[in-house]
Amino acid sequence: MVESGFLYHMDTHKGRMKTNRRGTNKTEYVSDYVVFDLETTGISCKNDSIIEISAVKVINGQVIDTFSTLVNPMRPIPYGATAVNGITDEMVKEEPTIEQVLPQFIGFIGDMVLVGHNIAGFDMKFIWREAEELLGITISNDYIDTLQMSRKRLQQLSSHKLVDIAAHYNISTQGAHRALNDCIMNQKCYEHLLVEQEPEGNKSGKTCPKCGNALKIRNGVYGEFYGCMSFPNCRYTEKVR
Repeated sequence: MVESGFLYHMDTHKGRMKTNRRGTNKTEYVSDYVVFDLETTGISCKNDSIIEISAVKVINGQVIDTFSTLVNPMRPIPYGATAVNGITDEMVKEEPTIEQVLPQFIGFIGDMVLVGHNIAGFDMKFIWREAEELLGITISNDYIDTLQMSRKRLQQLSSHKLVDIAAHYNISTQGAHRALNDCIMNQKCYEHLLVEQEPEGNKSGKTCPKCGNALKIRNGVYGEFYGCMSFPNCRYTEKVR
């Protein structure tokens, strides 16, 4: 069942601007955006299925609408996934399939910038795959990854999981690992992260062409070079000219 605390727009993918370009990873501030989160049967964006989609729509920094639905993956949910998110086969057996839910989700997000935690490496890949395979369209919304923001601006943290960032800002983590709760938590974290000052050592003004995170000046055997802040997940380097 789709939940909405405000007026829910039942637009479908029809009428969206056709493009073959997937959205790009952005780092600049936006005041109007949609935070979204997925729960899935596993971590493989090629083989696993979505079992929950939630989103909150934000205008001028304020939540104005919500979207949340369980999704029937038409396959058993592994025990490991249920252990993390608490979603069982019984909970999803009467819920709509991704073929039914995805057009509603696309209508909800429109052309707005998407925000999420680790969406560059996880959630966007699921959404891109499903939209392209099921609907034959490309999701061209640009997106902002709060995991990358946290690694860049909160280097003092030993862990950059969403719950750890929330704890750092004294934001409630109750109900973590259910999609809508994570969206609400993430939206608050995003607004806090925006006011953090970028560490002096990171102000190269350059962005990694592979993952979109900031490049930092580092020292190596052969002198200074630009290294990606996502290291070791991204190993891009560039010479300092």
